[in-house]
Amino acid sequence: MSKIALITGASKGIGAAIALQLAEDGYDIWLNYRSDDEGAEKTAAAIREAGRECTPLKFDVTDEEAVENALAPLLQEEVPYIVVNNAGFARDSIMMMMSSDDWNKVLQVHLTGFFNVTKPVVSRMLRKRTGRIINIASTSGETGVAGQTNYSAAKAGLIGATRSLAVEVAKRNILVNAVTPGFIETDMVAELPVDQIKGQIPLKRLGTPQEVAGVVSFLCSDKASYITGQTIAVNGGIHT
Repeated sequence: MSKIALITGASKGIGAAIALQLAEDGYDIWLNYRSDDEGAEKTAAAIREAGRECTPLKFDVTDEEAVENALAPLLQEEVPYIVVNNAGFARDSIMMMMSSDDWNKVLQVHLTGFFNVTKPVVSRMLRKRTGRIINIASTSGETGVAGQTNYSAAKAGLIGATRSLAVEVAKRNILVNAVTPGFIETDMVAELPVDQIKGQIPLKRLGTPQEVAGVVSFLCSDKASYITGQTIAVNGGIHT
């Protein structure tokens, strides 16, 4: 039976690149997305062209009932070997002008979403005594970024959750790690001053979603069998 990878927020950008890379690595994909039907189908088609099965799962990771309704029937039959918590978004503003809604929604997607998706899967991983959980955090969770108090708090929280969960499940051979991308060529940087940003990055360029996916692929491989509770940066040297 083929191994399965569940990736959240996988209709485009980093999530889609991770889904495609893991499909190339031989995994069937459970592809979560919230609303981008066109992007999800495009990614699913590419996965199938790579010779792997893809199960699109449309739900909002912050909605516990929706997560349960989508995953429970599948988990009765199979348990993913990999969970990649990638779903996320930003609502940037300096704190003095930030609404409570923008604060709450960003934390809900990154932290509550991580909890809602990971809990039902990891409980079954424990019974199988194997699995990999990869959380896509951000350089913003490691260093201060003006205008991203909510996003930085959420990503820092995800890094902390990664470390704690890794300790909890290590004895059952489940590895939990975080990957922290810097400035990556996705929709999230489309409206930023890219030329100015490049000047601040030692490698003088943005990263690609495929470069993030390559690190996730490594962490899911047998070559990373003694790595857990770690945070791996993919940021071109902008933060060390």
